[in-house]
Amino acid sequence: MHRLLVGLTMMCLLPLSAHALQLTDDRGGSITLPAAPQRIVSLLPSLTETVCELGYCNRLVGVDRYSTYPASLQKLPQVGGGLDPNIEMIVALQPDVVLMAKSSRAGERLEALGIKVVALEPKTHADVQRVMLKIGQLLEAPDAQRIWRAIDAGVSAAAQSLPATSRGARVYFEVNEGPYAAGESSFIGETLTRLGAKNIVAAQLGPFPKLNPEFIVRANPDVILIGQRSAAALMARPGWQTMRAVRENRVCIFPLEEANVLVRPGPRMAEAARIMAQCLASKSPKSAGGKP
Repeated sequence: MHRLLVGLTMMCLLPLSAHALQLTDDRGGSITLPAAPQRIVSLLPSLTETVCELGYCNRLVGVDRYSTYPASLQKLPQVGGGLDPNIEMIVALQPDVVLMAKSSRAGERLEALGIKVVALEPKTHADVQRVMLKIGQLLEAPDAQRIWRAIDAGVSAAAQSLPATSRGARVYFEVNEGPYAAGESSFIGETLTRLGAKNIVAAQLGPFPKLNPEFIVRANPDVILIGQRSAAALMARPGWQTMRAVRENRVCIFPLEEANVLVRPGPRMAEAARIMAQCLASKSPKSAGGKP
């Protein structure tokens, strides 16, 4: 009888333990939550956008200063930047979990205060797909895979929209001043490859390497893709006026909103592919891929 009662008691407890969520983040740590989080702070725009794309924007109670899409997020408290968040503000929001980049040093400080942290940092297409599935698992979203399917189809459609004359162009994509480039192995570089472009920054240099400006001059790309913020200083760099792309006005300068779409490895990657395809269609030389 005693064993029966114990068994029944254990059966009653099973749904609670079975419902607990456990996942491994990009730090390799195991995070356990009693249930899907209802109060989320996100400190990385691509993760924020993924939460919203899955239909759980209403669970966000705070975001970093760069998480500006969708527009509904503007009413939420901003808790600083992803690398320098306001810890006190985050704690005051009483989140069930904080989503952040692996490179952020705030994780240990938050965990020391008893706050659950999930660190995810997508750098490649495979990373993006994996991270979306992780967030889907965290939120118990029924079909997180659908976001990746839409992205993949959108990138393919953008590639098919390009005329053959636009393929093979040698390109340089500047992510940020430094200059930091989107290398061949980054999610941006992988999209460019699918669009038929040839990245001057080889995969072995890493996803987002800081380059010597002279390297770019020597590489002499056919087309330069750059955000408005970085473009202001472009002409002041020694030797850049001699590059083919600059001489022939084959530079795509993206306003802030478009630049944000391009550099975020999230649900808007298909839109990013369309923007890059439009750039390549309008700026690639007819002798794309040939010697300048």
